[in-house]
Amino acid sequence: MGKNLTKRSEDYSKWYNELVIKADLAENSGVRGCMVIKPYGFAIWEKIQAGLDKMFKDTGHENAYFPLFIPKSYLSKEASHVEGFAKECAVVTHYRLKNSEDGTGIVVDEDAKLEEELIVRPTSETIIWDTYRKWIQSYRDLPLLINQWANVVRWEMRTRLFLRTTEFLWQEGHTAHATRQEAVDEAELILNIYADFAEGHMAVPVIKGVKSESERFAGAENTYCIEALMQDGKALQAGTSHFLAQNFAKAFDVKFATKEGKQEYVWATSWGVSTRLMGALIMTHSDDNGLVLPPKLAPIQVVIVPIYKGMDQLDAISDKIQPLIDELKAKDISVKFDKRDTHKPGFKFNEYELKGVPVRIAIGQRDLEQGTLEIARRDTLEKTSIDMDKAGDHITKLLEEIQESIYKKAETFRDQNIRSVDSYEEFKEVLEEQGGFIAAHWDGTAETEAQIKKETMATIRCIPLSGYEGSGSCMVSGKPSERRVLFAKAY
Repeated sequence: MGKNLTKRSEDYSKWYNELVIKADLAENSGVRGCMVIKPYGFAIWEKIQAGLDKMFKDTGHENAYFPLFIPKSYLSKEASHVEGFAKECAVVTHYRLKNSEDGTGIVVDEDAKLEEELIVRPTSETIIWDTYRKWIQSYRDLPLLINQWANVVRWEMRTRLFLRTTEFLWQEGHTAHATRQEAVDEAELILNIYADFAEGHMAVPVIKGVKSESERFAGAENTYCIEALMQDGKALQAGTSHFLAQNFAKAFDVKFATKEGKQEYVWATSWGVSTRLMGALIMTHSDDNGLVLPPKLAPIQVVIVPIYKGMDQLDAISDKIQPLIDELKAKDISVKFDKRDTHKPGFKFNEYELKGVPVRIAIGQRDLEQGTLEIARRDTLEKTSIDMDKAGDHITKLLEEIQESIYKKAETFRDQNIRSVDSYEEFKEVLEEQGGFIAAHWDGTAETEAQIKKETMATIRCIPLSGYEGSGSCMVSGKPSERRVLFAKAY
């Protein structure tokens, strides 16, 4: 199975697109801008879902589901929200089709026009807060901690599988609280959950921060984010958590009776991550040979490839390897024993290397005689020979080592690609020649931020929560600055 991937150093974008297709993660569909997530890709997404879902539920959140369609009037109730999403909305105007009079096909029935157009949800704040008005009456109903796993549509002109598609999958949390501080605490809690998941499960190091005013979520008072750095030196926003203050509660008249009997507006948050995490996973770890998956998210953690001639040898290998398979499965390690006779071992080795399976075991007649196994790890491509009776413990430790190793490799790369600059000229030079995160002083004005974006295509990825304090002068205006912020070109 020839991989024939374009090298990252030659064309990173082409390498990414080829890898997504060849590794059987996803493909473009017959609907422009929308993707088909294939079983192997969806298996990774299911592991992402399961991991996050448990973390949400462990902190008191519950899952629910809300409508795909949102009345247009709902979207207009929060002014900054509609302004932020108006250009991305898909609109349903009719509810019926009919056969054309000339018999050439199906057309829209003009008599079936909706009284009010429906928006295909770009996000669900409006429909959810209309619902919360009915659910929340008093302080006893708070906090309300709801999450939904769903699809959303944001009309995109330029799309790329997982990173930017017209329809994508995600989770969106929407919570209501009695006080401002409770809502802020919730937004920060979710930020930390996202960071812990990215680093602990995805092995992707992230920087926690807040967005500048111009980069905030539409309708939010503050947006917290985690930012990751891809191998090509571009940043990727991996998750956001928004403190919405009382904006949506006021727009939809969501009040509660306090213990003292007063009527007050609730305080809100919303937060979400999407299938964009798949893109982050691919671009952080993978190499010119294919995917490199962290063991915690790999659909197949261990693959066993028998090397045999004839069914007698295969049966002997199967009998000998079964206790190891049982041992690994008992430890909740996913194992595949690939005994397909339609493909040669070399094809299988290439296939599982391309698909990023963390550990590959090869066993043949000589191994049977010697009581050994050949074990190869995907991240370094190193091979070792292990006694069969010690293989279970070795593989368990190896998976933990691979998880830690690929995180440290990504962290080292990220740290080596954060550079501090003091002048605008140096900023431009580093941005073009080296990329990565650039820590620089900014005067806090939207005008300077817009100028930098227009002239360099770099944006403020985040104002880090810690680690970049210290006064200085803005690299553009020379005005005072209390801290450095992180700039980068981004996906």
